[in-house]
Amino acid sequence: MDIPRIFNITESAHRIHDPISAEKLATLGAALRLEPGDLVLDLGSGSGEMLCTWARDHGITGIGVDMSQLFTKQAKKRAEELDVAGQVKFIHDDASGFVSEEKVSVAACVGAAWIGGGIAGTIELLAKSLRPGGIILIGEPYWRQLPPTEDAARACLANAISDFLMLPELLASFGRLGYDVVEMIHSNQDDWDRYEAAKWLTMRRWLEANPGDEFAKEVRAQLTSEPERYVTYTREYLGWGVFALISR
Repeated sequence: MDIPRIFNITESAHRIHDPISAEKLATLGAALRLEPGDLVLDLGSGSGEMLCTWARDHGITGIGVDMSQLFTKQAKKRAEELDVAGQVKFIHDDASGFVSEEKVSVAACVGAAWIGGGIAGTIELLAKSLRPGGIILIGEPYWRQLPPTEDAARACLANAISDFLMLPELLASFGRLGYDVVEMIHSNQDDWDRYEAAKWLTMRRWLEANPGDEFAKEVRAQLTSEPERYVTYTREYLGWGVFALISR
């Protein structure tokens, strides 16, 4: 079980696998008013930066689930580096059906709503692990401005314009699902740059180290096309935020 190899290559040097800075991740933890001993579930936990830093800074305990063998290994290493290995547990598994045996204070899926087939399904999955009155965290893209054509939407790596909503419509959709939006943190273009542009050096270094790899042709093609595609489309049209929700 693993994610597609291209992501394990392009994001192998990332600590955070979303367009959000370490500073904003810390701001989010403070904004949620986390208490020592709060249990946080993170589905699609990546390299564990959110759980590890919140364990260090707020004394929470955590469970992270991710399909990437590499990222799960990196998460466990990060927990040891921050001396929180006794507070957080990382599981290599498919998060799409994961329900915590113990009810959690915060149930998060930050940037991986595909695990539930979209926002509604992911919120429904997270709610199964949540204690009454707990907080759901959803990280989700939205249109900063509508792409002019379907081709432009696909160049933002969407399947169609209808894949994402404008921000007011996204917040309204949470209300229709029966949730209050109680906090939010948004990425800016600098955050997107650090997430996307950091992949390019990683790809270049990987190509230099693996010139004969059968996957090198695909990595080379992506490195050649990604900078122009990104600055033309994703950087201009796509926003991203983390939204904290409590059931009404």
